[in-house]
Amino acid sequence: MNNIEITRTKTPKPKPAEESLGFGQYFTDHMFLMDYQPDKGWHGARVVPYATLPMDPASMVFHYGQELFEGLKAYRGADGKVRLFRAAENVRRLNRSCERLHIPVIDEQLHMDALLALINTDIGWVPYAKDSSLYIRPFIIATDPFLGVRASYGYMFIIILSPSGSYYKDGMSPTSIFVETRDVRAVRGGMGAEKVGANYAATIRAQEAAKKEGFAQVLWTDAFEHRRIEEIGTSNAFFVIDGTVITPALTGSILPGITRMSCIELLRQWGIPVTERDLTVDEVAAAAREGRLSEAFASGTAAVISPVGSLHWNGQDINIGGTGPIAKRLYDTLTGIQWGRAPDTYGWTTVVAE
Repeated sequence: MNNIEITRTKTPKPKPAEESLGFGQYFTDHMFLMDYQPDKGWHGARVVPYATLPMDPASMVFHYGQELFEGLKAYRGADGKVRLFRAAENVRRLNRSCERLHIPVIDEQLHMDALLALINTDIGWVPYAKDSSLYIRPFIIATDPFLGVRASYGYMFIIILSPSGSYYKDGMSPTSIFVETRDVRAVRGGMGAEKVGANYAATIRAQEAAKKEGFAQVLWTDAFEHRRIEEIGTSNAFFVIDGTVITPALTGSILPGITRMSCIELLRQWGIPVTERDLTVDEVAAAAREGRLSEAFASGTAAVISPVGSLHWNGQDINIGGTGPIAKRLYDTLTGIQWGRAPDTYGWTTVVAE
């Protein structure tokens, strides 16, 4: 266990009502901070009261976008235990993002110790309400006050916590998705496979336009032909055609989701055919017309599994239907493990507190 200094707040915040948490709106009493300098490495690991950050206006993160983040959750089970789900995979993925952005990696055990120290400090903030959880946001920002395009010398690693309810108000109700053919989220060779803010900033215009038209999310297509399916909103996409579950292959422009990976592993264990390959909107539309498309869904940390009821593409609707049995089984299995309602036979959970 790494040495992490803990300073507790003297003015705790009132906790919000759990039935109206929403997502990402409230923040706990404490946060984790750690600094990097070339001569010291990562140092000064500490849990401190949640507060604003004193930042130089010339800090490189503001001007050149050298930053990255992760997202995971802590779940309070009916047995009273608080669990993390596959947190080691988030730790590893953050370091892969570090390598792409030329940010110094963080020792995996130190990162895990930081998560546990902060969550245990704010353990009372892990909600009890059904479908609620404590969302965890680790992130790194470049802090050098310098106007010029180079890697920063200084960085700050921060973790904040947010008690949250269900990501979608309608839960497992199928969503209507707009297929985007103008804007581009990411390109192969860019940073689409990393969890960085630029990928999300690129989606805002299309997402807002889709919302105005009554769609829940955007389906992203490839940058060159706008035919190959990439992601659905901030989630990975799955389609069931002729009894086979198909998800786009990880070719550099798609985030390698941890829920995605878990779905693939479960499907293979269950003997359900699953393949990772290029998939076009044309193929999905043809399968729907011919009655070969039985279900579609998105996977991600925030919503776990979100069924897709229809796609709107080039002025036409591709109707898929209700929540399918595969999506339902994946959702029930994953949430059962996360909230401790089902045995974890895979070793995917870490108990934070009992």
